[in-house]
Amino acid sequence: MENKEYNDITLICKDCGKEFVWTSGEQAFYDEKGFTNPPARCPEDRAKRKAERNNRNDFKRNDSNSTFAYRTDK
Repeated sequence: MENKEYNDITLICKDCGKEFVWTSGEQAFYDEKGFTNPPARCPEDRAKRKAERNNRNDFKRNDSNSTFAYRTDK
């Protein structure tokens, strides 16, 4: 396995426009996981989006008023 050297990089969040640092440790983690693109959002906006996704999924899972239709003519 190749030893890569990583340096901290300053990026701009695509949601809020704020600068954030993508640390060398985060870069090594991304590389280890096979991620090819740097993060597009700052950590705060990533956390907000994750919370929003989780809330939507919780609503879908906990919707007990759902009605299901089944075909009976088969």
